Amino acid sequence: MLNYLWAYMIIIGIIVGAFTGNMPEVTQAAIDSSKDAVQLCITLVGVIAMWTGLMRIAEKAGIIRALTRKMRPILRFLFPDIPDNHPAKKYIATNMIANMLGLGWAATPPGLKAMEKLQELNPNKEVASNAMCTFLIINISSVQLLPINIIAYRSQYGSANPAEIIGPALLATMVSTLVGVIFAKLMLRRKKV
Repeated sequence: MLNYLWAYMIIIGIIVGAFTGNMPEVTQAAIDSSKDAVQLCITLVGVIAMWTGLMRIAEKAGIIRALTRKMRPILRFLFPDIPDNHPAKKYIATNMIANMLGLGWAATPPGLKAMEKLQELNPNKEVASNAMCTFLIINISSVQLLPINIIAYRSQYGSANPAEIIGPALLATMVSTLVGVIFAKLMLRRKKV
């Protein structure tokens, strides 16, 4: 579906450019945007490689395991149906930690593993379980202590102070996560009644 939308927007842009006599600008914008996209990818690859490597070191050093233990009360509150020592909790904690650090792409592999483990616990394989829905809501709304990707984007585009986004991002993601958790708990309660 998204591919069709992109195709329509590109075709409409080219047609409008042709009819308004702005084809040289359209061509130049396409070339400039392609160059910007490659530069942005290279910047992001460096940032993500560094943080993914740090996450791997943290995992090997036992820091992730220790943080997972510290997060047990939160995980127990959010996911009461998952047994305490189930591997799903480790992957959920790793995903949440990576999201808190603003490492969206580094959070994806543990997020997928968490969903895989949650599916193993799901009694009805055709319908997402409460734990899966709650995890998805928290994953989407996640609290970001350090929005690394946004800081990288701002740095790439010449922001004088790329890190000034930290305060507003923290506030916005705390509110979105709080609303998401309240919604998930209300839906769970409604389902049980």
